[in-house]
Amino acid sequence: MTLLLDMDDRSWIWLGNLCYAAAFAFALVSVVRSKQHSRLLLFLLVVAGFLLQTTGLYLRGLETRSCPLGNPFEILQFITWSLVVIYLAVGPAFRMSLLGFFSSGLAAGLGILSLVVSDWDAVRRVGLFGDNVWIELHAALAIFSYGAFGILALTSIMYLLQNYSLKHKKLAGIFGFLPSLYQLEQMNLRLLALGVAILSTSLLIGSVHWLGDVERLHSIKLPFTTAVWLAYLTVLVLRLRQKLISRPLAWTCIALYFLALLSIPPVDAGRRPLEPEIVDASSTAEPSIPTATDR
Repeated sequence: MTLLLDMDDRSWIWLGNLCYAAAFAFALVSVVRSKQHSRLLLFLLVVAGFLLQTTGLYLRGLETRSCPLGNPFEILQFITWSLVVIYLAVGPAFRMSLLGFFSSGLAAGLGILSLVVSDWDAVRRVGLFGDNVWIELHAALAIFSYGAFGILALTSIMYLLQNYSLKHKKLAGIFGFLPSLYQLEQMNLRLLALGVAILSTSLLIGSVHWLGDVERLHSIKLPFTTAVWLAYLTVLVLRLRQKLISRPLAWTCIALYFLALLSIPPVDAGRRPLEPEIVDASSTAEPSIPTATDR
């Protein structure tokens, strides 16, 4: 118990990501052996990882006095946390046991990558959003939408695999655990709509603030964020009009997610000049509280 109390936020996050990796490895072994894996064990491993990661992010939030979105490490961890939240909500409800395999793999991959690249967590921004809860909500919702788009990319991969298996009559191994094409199509549409709705809400909240304080509008951040929103909105409209469906839709959602992830560095860099306080992550000194003039 004493050891747990002495752990820092990164240690909790490490444990959470290792649980995701364990869940992925467990499901992978089962898939390779063409055996039905235990849905309960996979789910419990993911839940354990989620709780551990949540604890780490909560501790980081207490330290930075804001939602932990101040550097690439925190952003990627928040994205992995978001996609796990969405998996826990939709995976069991639609009985997509294989979605846990893909979700835990993506979460472990992005999470561990952010942990091993030390430069991504070299500095920690304290009081990033000042006292403006609306801008903090705007930023959190924007990054949360990336979690929805991440699950969308995974279900799109599953769609392509199922489509391939039916065309080539391959039903063994991983193909035997895939949901039907109809189920995956419906899931893709709902995830696409969910992601667009969340990101639209984020931009709406942000625009209300920006109109009242144009000087804080970031010339780099806005074009990239708007481009991601417009791209997914266009895909949603085309899907609703039956202009973009099946395999082309799946490939588009996968490609868009990689492009969305590539937009994170410029978006993160675009807000640095306005940060109220930046502290060295290796420093053990307590950061000073920013004053009103600093904000």
